[in-house]
Amino acid sequence: MKNRPHVLLLLLWLAIGTALRFLRLAALPPWTDECATMVFSLGNSFRTVPLNEIISANILLQPLQVNPTHGINAVIRELLTESTHPPVYFALAHFWMKMFSTTGEIASIWVARSLSAVLGILSIPAMFGFGYLTFRSKSVGQMAAAMMAVSPFMVFLGREARHYTLAMLLVIASLSCCVKAIQSIHRQQSLPIWVVLAWVGINSLGIATHYFFSLTLAAEALVLLAHIWRNRKRNLRQIHWWRIAIVALGTLIGCLIWIPFLQSIPNSDLTNWVAISNLHTRWLEPIGRLLLWNLSMLLLLPSALTSLPIGIIIISGVATLLFLLWSVPKFHYGLTMQQEPPDSRLGIQILYEYLLIAVFLCLFFTYALGKDLTLAARFQFIYAPAVILLLAAALTGCWKHLVTEKVTVSIIVLTALLGGLIVVWNLGYLQNQRPDILASLISQASQNNVLIATKHIHHGQTGRMMGLAWEFQREPKFNAQFFLAGKNLDNQDYTNSVQLLQEKIAQIQQPLDLWLVEFRTPINLESQQCIPDNQYGKTAGEYSYKMYHCAIKNSSILN
Repeated sequence: MKNRPHVLLLLLWLAIGTALRFLRLAALPPWTDECATMVFSLGNSFRTVPLNEIISANILLQPLQVNPTHGINAVIRELLTESTHPPVYFALAHFWMKMFSTTGEIASIWVARSLSAVLGILSIPAMFGFGYLTFRSKSVGQMAAAMMAVSPFMVFLGREARHYTLAMLLVIASLSCCVKAIQSIHRQQSLPIWVVLAWVGINSLGIATHYFFSLTLAAEALVLLAHIWRNRKRNLRQIHWWRIAIVALGTLIGCLIWIPFLQSIPNSDLTNWVAISNLHTRWLEPIGRLLLWNLSMLLLLPSALTSLPIGIIIISGVATLLFLLWSVPKFHYGLTMQQEPPDSRLGIQILYEYLLIAVFLCLFFTYALGKDLTLAARFQFIYAPAVILLLAAALTGCWKHLVTEKVTVSIIVLTALLGGLIVVWNLGYLQNQRPDILASLISQASQNNVLIATKHIHHGQTGRMMGLAWEFQREPKFNAQFFLAGKNLDNQDYTNSVQLLQEKIAQIQQPLDLWLVEFRTPINLESQQCIPDNQYGKTAGEYSYKMYHCAIKNSSILN
């Protein structure tokens, strides 16, 4: 009975977190990476989509169909052949998709996203446990669960058919083991053997879920070594150091298994997008992005450049700045108050050190290695739980020490909840490609036959076109065809595919509206009498495009 209020409160956070993750879950079509998740989880391949041919939306979407003959072996084979990700999440998603999908039909995006949503919901009680373990305080645990439930960043990740909620759940578990190990050192105790075995298993699963989990392991190792060094002069003879050595060795073995697959990643076309360009002239951009991603763990106001007027975005920016000026001193006060108990002081120190090292590693990859890990919000999963727990500790410190600060804490939590709702309605800057926006523009602007052409580099471009085709399915009367221009195998250019596209245009019934989407290769359309339409912009929903009206007389009809 004594724990009943805490159980009820945790159930409240679970209810709120569940609503934020499942409300309007299928409102948007899948974006590029979600298409990849669905294709590989079903054991299918992108290579079945023809290149250099005009194809219908049905053919383009065939890899998203559920095939009962494809088992877990097909999932692992296609993933390791065509992608750069380890297989744990995709294997889990395979069973999930098969359980809730109908054979022969296009897989449900709601089903695909619901697995990530469920894992995101599980992270709410996990954060309660992490907070209680670190601070020996159920109040901190409750606040951590509340922040995990409503955080815009966490809601954003929990609504995508991707592996980041599973990876973050494993980050929480691994960090909990790390905190337990450091607490044991300070108490001159040995790490329990069950924690040793659990930690090795968690770390091995983490690296098999996302390779960036290795940054979590590196940051944990450095924090742990720092605390061992600081306590070197104390009597630590009774500590069984071999147990920590087993964790290190077991984790190393779990990482080394993936070395053969990691070797091909730096030269892969799939990872070239993170290569930073013009670093000397744009060196501030990564820092700005990093600040935005961290800010979104607490606060997100209407700021979607893809769909909102600039005036609203400016107002949101000013309001965000005012909120920060008001709230930062509150957080500083709360953390100061929270440091009074020894366990709390140690917990804050561990989180601070881990957070600083993890952010440093991200910036090291960005500036020293030229791989910009700030380009995508999702990559910040490696330290997001530490940020959430520090925020929770600060809010708890405010709540306990001043009656007036209870109002402050309530305002901050409600503001985070507002940010979560803004994510649900796709009004914040936490956005991926929006195929629905471009698809809507195409269907409104084109009254003629439509051909959408793109330059194909890897399955990412196929996924982008799949998102458009998925959205066009909602309008059965609208018929669009697609052309994926593939590389010439001899010289790796697009000369042959461009020529084929020009020939195909002449075969389609005219008049024709041609949309070059993410094409980015020279093409001359004058011979096809294709005239650019300049009344439309150059981007929509983070797709770049050009629209042409083609009208060749006496053209033949493509059957």
